[in-house]
Amino acid sequence: MSNERKIPSPVPHPETQAYWDAAQQGKLLVRHCRACDEAHHYPREICPFCWSNETEWIEAKGEAEIYSFSTMRVGPAPYTLAYVTLAEGPSMMTNIVDCDPSQLTIGQKVKVVFRPCDDGKLAPMFTP
Repeated sequence: MSNERKIPSPVPHPETQAYWDAAQQGKLLVRHCRACDEAHHYPREICPFCWSNETEWIEAKGEAEIYSFSTMRVGPAPYTLAYVTLAEGPSMMTNIVDCDPSQLTIGQKVKVVFRPCDDGKLAPMFTP
């Protein structure tokens, strides 16, 4: 039995396909609104701030700060789910990996890493 948690693969749809394609190249994308100059995540074509459809993909720096987290201690190995606030402004739900969960703190700086899902495709996660 493996001590590694299997992460289900995402099912892209047309609005998120570019996001997942970029992840396979080690790039984290967010949507940016040209009308109100706000970045947003979850990726969608309509800006949730001003309702404009003048949005575009931008590459995120991959730098973030832990906003909130919870470590699950069930199954073969503990794992940590978190909301992180990206340097570009939006928050996203993610996994925190490659660390001792007991050492994590709110406000801690983290950076993006790409880890394989159960089908081998890469997904963005974060590490201190």
